[in-house]
Amino acid sequence: MKVAVLGAGVVGVATAYYLARDGHEVVLIERRAKAAEEASFGNGGLVSPSDSYAWASPDALRMALKSLYRSDLGIKYRLRLDPRLWVWSVQFLTQCTSAAAYRNTLVKLRLISYSKDCLNRLVEETGIDYDGRSQGILYYFRSKDGLKAASHHMGILRDQGLRIETVERDRMLELEPVMERAPEVAGGIYSPDCQTGDSHKFSNNLAEWCRTQKGATLFYDAPIRRLIVEGDRVVRVQTDRGEVAADAFVLAAGSESALIAGEIGVRLPIYPVKGFSITAPLTRPEAGPHMGLVDEDLLVAMSPFGGRLRAASSAVFAGYDYGHRPKDFRSIHAITETLYGDAVDQSRIVYWTGLRPMTPSSVPILGPSRYGNLFLNVGHGHVGWSMACGSGRFVADQIAGRQPEIDTDGLLAV
Repeated sequence: MKVAVLGAGVVGVATAYYLARDGHEVVLIERRAKAAEEASFGNGGLVSPSDSYAWASPDALRMALKSLYRSDLGIKYRLRLDPRLWVWSVQFLTQCTSAAAYRNTLVKLRLISYSKDCLNRLVEETGIDYDGRSQGILYYFRSKDGLKAASHHMGILRDQGLRIETVERDRMLELEPVMERAPEVAGGIYSPDCQTGDSHKFSNNLAEWCRTQKGATLFYDAPIRRLIVEGDRVVRVQTDRGEVAADAFVLAAGSESALIAGEIGVRLPIYPVKGFSITAPLTRPEAGPHMGLVDEDLLVAMSPFGGRLRAASSAVFAGYDYGHRPKDFRSIHAITETLYGDAVDQSRIVYWTGLRPMTPSSVPILGPSRYGNLFLNVGHGHVGWSMACGSGRFVADQIAGRQPEIDTDGLLAV
């Protein structure tokens, strides 16, 4: 069967891999000149079951209200004359109960844990490089009270079998010596079951593997204009480089998915949430992090990519706006200068802004749509890298008519 995958971010490329492995003729369609040039380009680099918490919760509601009048928070929600934001916000409010937050968190944890296993099997099968490390992630806190509250909060994940270790300062320095440069830190939470890696490098290497090893077609520089429908099926996709016909289609176009699907009457509860990051070479790689780090007070995530450092932050509700200003990176620079100093090559920093496709529940939308041959792999939010391989395998199983390896409850689109 010929399958067209719409979008070559990390989710789309992972989906293409599993489809090609099943023997399908795969066409990967992407509006940029190469894979993973948007949301997958500059994320925090974390593959993290410990980040399974749903955004929608009683605490998140309080944070959103606080962000209306405070500019120093990592999450910035601003009321806009945007009907999409208003509709999404109402849907978000319905998910802000304790019961809904608990349910959505467990669904995310199930998918992310499965996805991490899929990622490791995929890398073993293909041998591709993505600067991956499996040393875990350390979340650190400036106050004892913050550490205590977070340790209690992590109990949900701990109860599900995820290894979570609350660490005092001495143990934290054993795990990550660079933390000695942050004397105000009280302690941290260490999750050894987490990993780091460069999703941009992963996506491009895997896309090329699919082309050379499985004959997949990489159709780049091809912005999607519309899906052409006949009856209850999608028959072609119209791009700036011409039309592509296929037997089945997988929509995996990140935040653009809501716009593409809306044109054919498929309403997806997705709103873009803007994030920022820097990537910089390290003049002394040994001075960089050994594992993933997250400053929980400023909401800055950091990852080692070989001889490079990635640092990412912020969640800004600003519609489909990719713009950025120097002040957007202020907290990122403050953290990296404290921890790494002159080891960061300031002359070669790459600045990035990307849009994360958030659903109100924080749970992605997977599987068949109202059209019999249009499958969805959308709405992964800020943890698309963590969910990519598991989601790709899940949707490939749906297309093949196989029962997915994990429980489908809470994940299927229809």
